[in-house]
Order: sequence, then structure tokens, then C-alpha cells
Amino acid sequence: MLNVIVQLMGGIGLFLLGMSLMTDSLKAIAGEALRQWLVRFTSSPIKALLSGIGLTVVVQSSTATTLATIGFVSAGVLSFSHAIGVIIGANIGTTSTGWMVALLGLKFSISSFALPLIGVGALLKLLGKEKIAFIGLVLAGFGLLFFGIQLLQDAMSGVAQFIDLSHWAEPTITMKLILVVVGILMTIVLQSSSAAITTTLTALATQTINLEQTLALVIGQNVGTVATAVLAALGATTSAKRTAAVHVIFNVVTAIFAFLLLSPLFMWAYNQINIIHQLDPVLLVAAFHTAFSLLGACIFMPLLPRFEQLIVRLLPEKELSSTRYLDESLYSVPALAIATAERVLLQSIADIYGIVVRCIRGEMVATLVKTDEFDRILTKVEHYLDQMTVPQSVADQHRLIILLRLVVYVRVLRNDLNDVAHIENIQNQTIVYALAQHFAGTLEQNIPYLLQEPFLKIPESFVNDLSLIAQEMKEKQEFVRQRIIEDAANRNVSATHTLELLAAQRWLEHLMIHCERVGILLSDTTQTLVDEELDLIQQ
Repeated sequence: MLNVIVQLMGGIGLFLLGMSLMTDSLKAIAGEALRQWLVRFTSSPIKALLSGIGLTVVVQSSTATTLATIGFVSAGVLSFSHAIGVIIGANIGTTSTGWMVALLGLKFSISSFALPLIGVGALLKLLGKEKIAFIGLVLAGFGLLFFGIQLLQDAMSGVAQFIDLSHWAEPTITMKLILVVVGILMTIVLQSSSAAITTTLTALATQTINLEQTLALVIGQNVGTVATAVLAALGATTSAKRTAAVHVIFNVVTAIFAFLLLSPLFMWAYNQINIIHQLDPVLLVAAFHTAFSLLGACIFMPLLPRFEQLIVRLLPEKELSSTRYLDESLYSVPALAIATAERVLLQSIADIYGIVVRCIRGEMVATLVKTDEFDRILTKVEHYLDQMTVPQSVADQHRLIILLRLVVYVRVLRNDLNDVAHIENIQNQTIVYALAQHFAGTLEQNIPYLLQEPFLKIPESFVNDLSLIAQEMKEKQEFVRQRIIEDAANRNVSATHTLELLAAQRWLEHLMIHCERVGILLSDTTQTLVDEELDLIQQ
């Protein structure tokens, strides 16, 4: 008995390790592509549904797809109704694991190709770089996953000798409900519905349990995934809580329909239709799992607007600040966590530009500008980035470095905003104020590009405009400065006011240079800036 338990635990452990390696490596390979896919292919509920299915099949993790969705709902990239479509699609896509196990894992001796896959994957990891190394981890994870299934098969063949489950086979409502609860507990304990369903399919293949018991367990295992979603949403953003609510409502309602209608229908077809009775029960369970999720899609897709209204009414947005985007659950997909922090910083830059433009044009009283909110946002972003682990992908590492540079630039722009009251002295200098007006117009043209989704880059033409303005300011400043000093010498202007006018010129010049450098950084995120942040801060 002990040997069977040890083998069973080892099989589950290898399956979970293999699935983790596959999922993490595929997410690292997909990275930014995962983000771009979601943004591009979710323009309608049907496209969102298909995207959720496709992405989950590719990365073999509905969690990765769901976390990506959370990030983009928070950032306003996806409407919540389309996000619901992606989540429903992810539930359908995750049933691919059952098909993979049914068609490959339980049909022949897996160890004959599982071990070579592990070996080849390990070699690619050791000898390859970047994507090749990740592909090696995917292969190794694939091999470990199927080797774990082989151990599960061997262990399950011995379980029936020690445990008599015949009294659980009574076709009563009570017994089925008990099995549903067992299925829920299996998913919670294993923290993976894929592992729970694979264990159940293996038990069915070895005739440890029968088909009716398996269907009840699968229903419970599907419901069990909501526990993970709820735990992940505790203390998280409103978007994460809404997504968890979608999981809970979708899975529970679908499970009720599956329990009352779909399961009896499958059992009737299995007992009454000879062709279906001759099919492998494991294949029937995989089909049931997919039909289970498709049934839920058929129920909820026509009701998306009302479903969205219900969730939003139950969970209203409490924090309106852009920092609501910073969801710690996105750490598991580094490309998305980086994109989310980037979104917050770009919004802050756009807000700073907007304030500068209105102050220059006299639409806002410069002395009333407050920077406390920008301080709070920067503190939250820095804390968020401090908690983030270094991504495995070199591309993501480079994006993180660019993001850290952007934090420095936002802090410098926020410091410039502290002295925006200098604008009042600029307005009294005709030549400089005309240049400031041109500068304001260029900043205003930049704002829509900062807010575009997904963010691509600032057009080079705008960066060139900022460079020309900064250069022109530098050239005209000496002439204007000389006139101010002459006025002071002729006692037309007081010494104190002279210093204020000179300080205002210097402030505007620095602001133009800082905005130019932000434009350079955002016009090409692969460019390495020559000037170090230390020089920037010193200015």
C-alpha cells in the first residue's frame, strides 16, 4: 500500500512539475506576443472567446490567459464584456489537457519517448540560448508530464487492490454530490485542475472507478478551480476580483447544468447507443469536459451585456487612480507586469504634459498645481517594480531596464512641475513665451501617442520637433538674458525680479531638454541613451 501511495504522489509531482515547466517556458516565449494577441484579437465577443481558447491551448494554462486579461481590463485595453469572452474561452481551452492525456498519455507506453524528450530538452536548455533554451524546457516539461502519467497508470492499477470504491458507484444524487465535493477538494489540494483530471482519467483507464463516478469528479474538479481564482483575488485590484467573480459564476452555473442535464445525457447515450458504448470511456470523459465548457459558453455568451452589468454592480471600482492597474497577480507573466507599469508611467507623463500645456496657455493657475498625486503614483510603481523578479526572457529584461529609466524621467518631470509657477515670468518675455507656446503645441500632439493602446512609440518627427525647440531655446536664451541684465542695469527691473526672470528661463530650458529625452527614450525602446540618469538628475 505504501509503495502505491509513494508512486501515486511521485506521478502527480512529476505531472505538476512538467506542466509548470511547460507553462512557464511557453509564457516566456510568448511574452509580448501574448499581450499583442489579446489586444488585436478581442474586438468582438466571438473573437475574444476564440482568443481565449487559442491562447490557453498554446500556453497550456488558463491562469496565464486569465492574468493577461486582468491586466488589460485594468488598463482599459479590453472592455469587460470582451474580457469575459476571453475567460470563457480559457475555460474551454483548458480542456485540451484531457484530450492530450486521452489520445496520447493513456494509449501506449509513454516512457519510450518521454525519457528521450527529457534528455533532449535538458541538452537544449544547457547548450541553447534564449528561445532555444526555453524550447528545451518545454520539451523537458512535456516529457516529465507524460512520465508522470506513466507512474500514475502504474500506481492506479494497484489502488483497486487496496481500496474498494464499489459503494461509491451507486447512481444516487447523494453519492454524485459527494463525488463532486471530492473533485473540488482534489483540485484545491493539487492546485491544478489539469493534475486532478489527469489523475481521474488514469483511475478510469485502470478501471479503479467507473464512467459515472468520473463524470461527477470532473464536474467537481472544474468547480475547484474557482478556489484558486478567489484566493488570487483577495486583496487584489477590483479588476482581479471581477475576473474571479466571472470564474465563480461561470463555473458554478455551468456545473449545475452539467450535473442536472449533461451528465445524465452522457450516461444515457453510453448505455443506450451501441456506437458510443464501444468508444473508450476516457475519450468520452474528455468529450464531456469539453461539452461541459461549451455548454457554459452557450449559456453565457448571449447574456454578456447583462452579465457584465451584474459583475460591475456587485463589484464597483473603488480606486480611480491609474495605480489600480498595478496587479501583483501579473508577476507570473513578466511581459504583462512590465506593460502594466509602463501604462501607469505613460499616463503620468501624459498628465504632466497636460498640466504644463494648460499652464503655458494660461488655462490653469500655475501656483495651484499640486504634485502629491504624482509622488504617490511613483512610490507605488517603484514598490511594484521592487517586488518583481527579474524575467527569464532577455527581451523582457531589456524592457524592464527601459522601464526603470522611465521611472527616473517621470520623477525628474515631476520635480520640474514643482516649479511650474515660473510660467508666469515666462509670459512677460515675448520671444521666450512664443517659443513656449510652440513647445506646448508639440507636447499636446505627443499626448495621444502616450495614451494609445498598445503603446508603440513616439513618432520620430515629434522627437525632432522637441530637439529643435530645445536648441532654439538655447540659442535665443543668451540674447534675452542680455536684455534682462541691461534692463536691470538701467533700473527698469528690480534685482529680485531679474533673478526670477533668469530662473524661469533656465527652468524652461531644462524642461524642454527633459521632455526631449523622454521622447528619445519612447521613440525607440531598443535605443541606449548616451546620457546617464545621474547627469539628468543633476540638471
